[in-house]
Order: sequence, then structure tokens, then C-alpha cells
Amino acid sequence: MELFPALALEDWRETKETLHRFVQVVGKIRLAASPRRNHWWNVPFHLTGQGITTRPMGPVNGGDAFCVDFDFVAHQLVVRTLAGRAVSFPLTGRSVADFYRDTLTALAALGIDAAPQHPYPYDLPDARRPFAEDHEHRTYDPAAVGCYWRVLSQVNLLLEAYAAGYAGKTSPVHHFWHTFDIAVTRFSEREVPQPPTADPVTREAYSREVISAGFWFGDDTVPAPAFYAYAAPEPPGLAARPLRPQTATWSQARGSHIALLMYDDARATADPWATVLDFYDSAYHAGAELTGWDHRGECRECPGGVTDPELAAAAGG
Repeated sequence: MELFPALALEDWRETKETLHRFVQVVGKIRLAASPRRNHWWNVPFHLTGQGITTRPMGPVNGGDAFCVDFDFVAHQLVVRTLAGRAVSFPLTGRSVADFYRDTLTALAALGIDAAPQHPYPYDLPDARRPFAEDHEHRTYDPAAVGCYWRVLSQVNLLLEAYAAGYAGKTSPVHHFWHTFDIAVTRFSEREVPQPPTADPVTREAYSREVISAGFWFGDDTVPAPAFYAYAAPEPPGLAARPLRPQTATWSQARGSHIALLMYDDARATADPWATVLDFYDSAYHAGAELTGWDHRGECRECPGGVTDPELAAAAGG
């Protein structure tokens, strides 16, 4: 299978916009039906062998525990209960309004009392339109979704390899439904006071110093897929630090800087996998050195996932 196949945003924009809203519907059900965890780690999707999953959640109001999966091989939504009952329906041929109705119907058929607390898109142009009234977004191209799924799976494995190099507090590899990206985050334990104007999502997500690495599929701001990394809060001088490879750049976004390596630039290299890992490493060290993680004992690098001092010394020798 080709590593990092072509995935121009314009080739699947309408499908992406529909799918993004589908996953927001289910993501908001996950938000309502799962116990809150630090930094909102309970909310994003995780990957399976065929798609993405909410992971088991509930029970809600006396119903059974349940799980909702997107199957991007058979192109179905599947709702399963702990008791083994299941309801599924195709993802093709549905508007967002149809998908919202059919998802709630599937839950009700299994005796599950769960629904989004705010059934509207999050941070999208139609954020004031209820899911139940969105008949505009209805494009679902299975071939395009299959390509998205292959890229998502490959980036997931790459981020797992990157995550293995850090022994400090690290998030799982998450597929975020609100921004439609996939990322992993390294933390220090330094608390970061947030301004009174910060919204609850930001306050919890960035309550500690972080350096994140991830990938998004393109949007109106950056209209092409790209690998990215950033430090929050941003240390002074970050954008002046060099990145690898030379095609990587620091870009300004929402008042701070983010390291970008465009997907097509990575694909064009002799070893895209190694290129992206080197990019993440260069961005991480730019942030870690300026924030003093090394000096505070919070760098905690562990090449190859090895933390045993004897094994690490033997590998180094």
C-alpha cells in the first residue's frame, strides 16, 4: 500500500465537510456520555482496524454501556451495546440531518438515552444551524473516505512511533472531531494560568505547558494537508529556531506560531516517514530548549521507548 497517497483538499472537500459534521454528531454524544478526564482526553476518537471509535461509554440513565464506531471499510455507522446488541446503517446517501436522526434512532432502538447537549456544529461556518436542519451537507464519496482512512491510519502509526520517544506525561494519539485533525501531546507539569476570557475547552486543554505534534487534512486557513507542531504557551524566539527539513516553516496562526511541513513536501522526499519524524523532533527540541524542559528535568526522552537505564546504556554503547 502506498505510503501517504495523494490527498488534495479540493478533491474531496464536499465529502470532508459532510464527514466532519457526522463525526461531530457522534463526538458530542461521546462528550455527553463519558466521564470527564484531564485535558478532555475522554472526548476524541481512537482508531480501530476499520475506522474510528468512541470507545465504550455509559451506562446512561440505567441503559447498557455502548460504543459507536465508524466503519470506513464497509462505510457504516455501528452502535453496539455491552450485551452484544447492535444497530448499523450506511453512511452513504445521507445528509447531516438524516445522519443525526438515524443515529438517535439507533441509540433509542438499543434503549440508550444519550444525545448531544448542544446539537450544533462546533467552530464551523454553520455553527448556528442545528444538525437536524442541515440538508445541505450530504456528499459522501466512499473512495475519498477510504483514502482519508488510509492516511489517517498511517499518520496514527507515525505519531505512535513519535510518542514512544518521550517518557513524560503524554496523551494518547487522538483524532479530534472538533478540528478534524490527529495529534499527540507531550506535557510538562508546569501549570499555565489562563486569562479570564479563555473558554472552558481552552482552559482545560492548556492548563499545563505542552508541545503538540499532529496532522490535519486542510481547511480554509491552510487549504492543503499538513503535518504540524507547536508549543503552548509559545516561548519567545520560537519562530526563529531552525526546522528540518528545509521546506518546513513557522507560520503565524491566531496570534502564535505553528511549525508546518506540507504533506506533499513530505511525500516528495526519499523517506517520508523519517522526514516527518525528523520534522517533529526538530520542532519539539525548538520548544523544549526555549522553555527549559531540559534544565528542569522534564525533557524525559527515551529513544525507542526504553526507560530502563541498563537497557538504554547498552543500546547507546
